[in-house]
Amino acid sequence: MPFFGIVLLLAMAYPATSCNEQEKSSLLQFLTELSHEDGVAMSWQDGTDCCKWEGITCNESEAVIEISLASRSLEGSISPSLSKLNDLLRLNLSYNSLSGSLPSGLIMSSGNITVLDVSFNRLSGNLQEPLLSITEHPLQVLNISSNMFTGEFPSTIWEKTRNLIAINASNNSFQGCIPSCFCISSSSFSVLDLSFNQFSGSFPAGLGKCSELRIVKDGHNRLSGSLSEEFFNATSLEHLCFPNNGLHGLLNGAHILKLRNLANLDLGGNMLNGKIPESIGQLKRLLELHLNNNNMSGELPSALSNCTNIIMIDLKSNNFSGKLQKINFFNLPNLQALDLLYNNLTGTIPESIYSCNNLIALRLSSNNLHGQLSPRISNLKSLVFISLGANNFTNITNTLHILKDCRNPPPYLSGPASREIVQLKSLQKLIFSFNGLSGEIPQQLSKLTNLQVLDLSSNHLTGAIPSALSNLHFLSEFNVSHNDLEGPIPSGGQLSTFPSSSFDGNPKLCGIIVAKLCGSVEAPTVSVLSTEKMDKRIALVIAFGPFFGVGVLYDQIVLSRYFG
Repeated sequence: MPFFGIVLLLAMAYPATSCNEQEKSSLLQFLTELSHEDGVAMSWQDGTDCCKWEGITCNESEAVIEISLASRSLEGSISPSLSKLNDLLRLNLSYNSLSGSLPSGLIMSSGNITVLDVSFNRLSGNLQEPLLSITEHPLQVLNISSNMFTGEFPSTIWEKTRNLIAINASNNSFQGCIPSCFCISSSSFSVLDLSFNQFSGSFPAGLGKCSELRIVKDGHNRLSGSLSEEFFNATSLEHLCFPNNGLHGLLNGAHILKLRNLANLDLGGNMLNGKIPESIGQLKRLLELHLNNNNMSGELPSALSNCTNIIMIDLKSNNFSGKLQKINFFNLPNLQALDLLYNNLTGTIPESIYSCNNLIALRLSSNNLHGQLSPRISNLKSLVFISLGANNFTNITNTLHILKDCRNPPPYLSGPASREIVQLKSLQKLIFSFNGLSGEIPQQLSKLTNLQVLDLSSNHLTGAIPSALSNLHFLSEFNVSHNDLEGPIPSGGQLSTFPSSSFDGNPKLCGIIVAKLCGSVEAPTVSVLSTEKMDKRIALVIAFGPFFGVGVLYDQIVLSRYFG
C-alpha cells in the first residue's frame, strides 16, 4: 500500500484531537441558560468539535480562547460556567438582551481573560470586590457600558490588574465616589469612561497620577468641587470630558497649559466662572471646546485664533461680552460649528468669519450684535444651520441664497427677504411661528414642492391664503392660525385635508373647514397675485427648532480602539 494511503487510513482510524470535553461542557451549560439563542444551538452540538462552533475560536492546543457572540439577540443569563474556561482571553457578548448579574469569576478569577465586553445588555446588580486570594488578573479592557448595574464601583480590584488599559462603565447607575487607583498597578491605563451614572463626591484628582491617561469621560454625574492642580499632571490627556456635573471655580491658565495634547475639552453644564485663559491658544491640537452653560464671563480671548485645528466652539449660555472681532477666524479654516447663543457680545460680525468655508452651524442669537451681514456670507457653502435672532441685524436677504440646497435647515433670520426663498427647492420644513411676520403669504411658497411642514401661526399676516398652496402635494402639516387672514380657504388639494384648528384665530376666514359661509367671494388664484408687490411687502423672521452640536466623532474613533 502506498505511504500516503497508510497515512490516510491512520488519520481515519485516529481522528484529530478536538476541544477539551470539560470546556465543551462549560459552553453547553452557558447555552442551556439562554432563553433565546438566535440559532446558535444549531452549531453548538454535543457530538461535534466545539472549536468549530459559531463564535468560538481555539488556539493550536484546541483550547477555547475567544467567544464572540455580539448582536445575536441572546436572551437569558450569563452562566458562571464560562469562568471555567481557563484559556479564555476574549469574551464579547455585547449588543444582546442578557439579564441577571455578571458572574464575578469573569472579572476576578485567576483566569486569563484580557478583554471582557458585555456592553448594551440588561445586566444588573453590583460588581463585587475581588477575593483576597486573587493576587493578579490579566484584564486589559472592560466594557460593561449601557447596562443596569448599581451600587458602588469596585476599587481594590484595580490594584490587581497590572495590564489594565481601558474601562467603560458608562450608562449605568453606579453611585459613590469615583476611584482614583486605576493606574496604581497599571502604568498603561489610558481610557476611563464613567459618564451617565450617579457618581458623586469631589473631582477625582488622583487620576493625575496616570501618566498614560488619554481619555477621561465622567460627564452627566453629580460630581462637585473644583478642577484640582494635581489632576492636570496627566499631561497625555487628549479628551477631558466632565460635562453636566457640579464643578465650580476657575479654569486655571497654568493648569490648562500642561495639557498640550488635548483634542477635546468639555466642561459644559457646570458652574465654572471667570474668563477663558489666554493659554487656551497653546492647545494646538484642540478640536472641540465646550464651555457652554456655565457662569463664565469676560471677553473671548484672541488666543482662540491660535487653535488652528479647532472644529467646534460651544460657549453658549454664559456671560461673555466684548466684540467678536477679537478672534481672527481667518486662522480657523477647519471650524464647523460656532455656538455663542445667550451671551452679551456686542459689535458686528467680523468679516473673517466668512472665510470659514467648512462652517456647518452658526448660532449668534440672543446677543447684542448689530449691523449688516456681508454679501460674503454666500461663501459659506457648507452652512446648514444658522441662528441670528434676537440681535439687531439688517439686510440679511443674501443669507437665504446659501440655504437653497439644505433639506431641513433651521435658520433664524430677521429682516427683509424676497424671491430668494423660492430657491430653497429641497426644503421640507418651514416653520415661521411666533415671530413678527407681516404682509401677505407669498404665493412663491407654492414652488417649494418638497415642503412637508408649513407653519406660519401666531404672526401678523394679512390678506388671503394663496390657492396655489393646494399644489404642495407632500404637505402633511399646515398651520396659519392666529393671524389676520381673510377670505375663503382654498378648496381642493392638500389644504382641504387639514383640521379647522389650522385656521383658528382668523375671524375673517371663511369656508367649509371653519363652518362659515363665504357668500360670493372666491379664493384668489395665482394669476391675480402680484409677486413683485408681495416681495416688497413681506418681511420674514425665520425661526426653526433648537440648534444641535455638530462636533466630530474623534472621541468615538479613539474609543473604538478599545470598545469596538
